[in-house]
Amino acid sequence: MSGLFDVSKEVILVTGASQGLGRQFARVLSAHGAAVVLAARQTAKLKSLEDEIRSKGGRAVAVQMDVTDIASIPKAFDSAESALGPVSVLINNAGIAIEKLAIDQTEADWDAVINANLKGAYFAATELARRMIARKQEGNIVNVASVLGFGVMKFLSPYTVSKAGIIQATKAMALELAGNGIRVNALAPGYIDTEMNHEFWSTPAGERLAKRIPQRHVGAESDLDGAILLLASNASRYMTGSVVTVDGGFLLT
Repeated sequence: MSGLFDVSKEVILVTGASQGLGRQFARVLSAHGAAVVLAARQTAKLKSLEDEIRSKGGRAVAVQMDVTDIASIPKAFDSAESALGPVSVLINNAGIAIEKLAIDQTEADWDAVINANLKGAYFAATELARRMIARKQEGNIVNVASVLGFGVMKFLSPYTVSKAGIIQATKAMALELAGNGIRVNALAPGYIDTEMNHEFWSTPAGERLAKRIPQRHVGAESDLDGAILLLASNASRYMTGSVVTVDGGFLLT
């Protein structure tokens, strides 16, 4: 069983790797032997993570990729593959949320969220898929969705639309790419305590929300480690078009 979740032969590109879940994914995948490509809009924010991974004997390279700038995506893959070799796994993690009521969301708000969370992820996935098909390489794409792709909450309508879209995109691409040996799955986290939302969970609103989770607490970033290793490794070799939910039971309520 020790080799079941082995990623030591993989070159894994993680978008949105400069903070939060993306940074955690890069760390855990590197700790299990993967070569990791750290992708984000600003490579300066990736430098400390790149240095950290290398100091532990890992292989890592930072590349500039703004998923809202479609032209930057192939350039980032070129840089990644020049440094570490062909990318075999993509973790499509980059994304944003803008909290406003639907009637207050502007066209610019909508475009920002949809472009980052759905359009950017779609074109990063299809860019890698084209490269894999051209070199007859099997591979694996993991799209980071959300429980809000299934359920909804106030103030996050473009975000929920984008995450529902990425779930459907996962299934559509999985169907089309299966014949090429390319798997496409999604990870749908529930509420996770990250540096970006940490203070919220100690507020009255945060405490009320946490109590709605059947396990009665918010998840830690490390609670997603097992799921990301499952989806990134050959342990999920007979899975495609699947959505793995890690939410403490939130969708049961």
